[in-house]
Amino acid sequence: MRIGVLALQGAFIEHMRIVEELGVDAVPIRLPHQLEETDGIVIPGGESTTILSLMETFGLIQPLRQLARLGLPMLGTCAGMICLAKNIPDDDVQTLSAIDIVVRRNAFGRQTDSFETELSIPVLGAEPFPAIFIRAPIIERAGPQVQILAKLPSGEAVAARQGKLIATAFHPELTRDFRLHGYFLKIAGSPE
Repeated sequence: MRIGVLALQGAFIEHMRIVEELGVDAVPIRLPHQLEETDGIVIPGGESTTILSLMETFGLIQPLRQLARLGLPMLGTCAGMICLAKNIPDDDVQTLSAIDIVVRRNAFGRQTDSFETELSIPVLGAEPFPAIFIRAPIIERAGPQVQILAKLPSGEAVAARQGKLIATAFHPELTRDFRLHGYFLKIAGSPE
């Protein structure tokens, strides 16, 4: 199995390291032809406007949209969630429109308002997941095909799945808990 990690900006090295530690080949993606022969794509956290602008510049928006429509597994974390979202209110940024969610950027404030918490994510098991939120978005609305995977105790939805697409508002790549990546790799390796 080969997982492509969008390597334009953000925490792509951390994602690649985890994928490789889990025994799967991780390849950096910067150009459309590098998407060939991948079994899944990770869109990392970083600065969403920059990532989307670079995706447009390097001709990746349309190929990634098409691959998402065709069912290629994708994991988007923080800025990656924004990239996968169908709608970003008050922003005319062009996203992949892959997951039927409305996402609000920087929902918790500035960098100094970043925080860590233990999240209940039932698909990962009973043990809480150490979630790191850095200028994180939240899911304001989700369509009927979307499964909410996790909410903060205050009720904000912060992880979702639609088909083989997963989006998180937090940064699993900045922890030593590899369960979320393992969950994604299981989806990517599934023949269905």
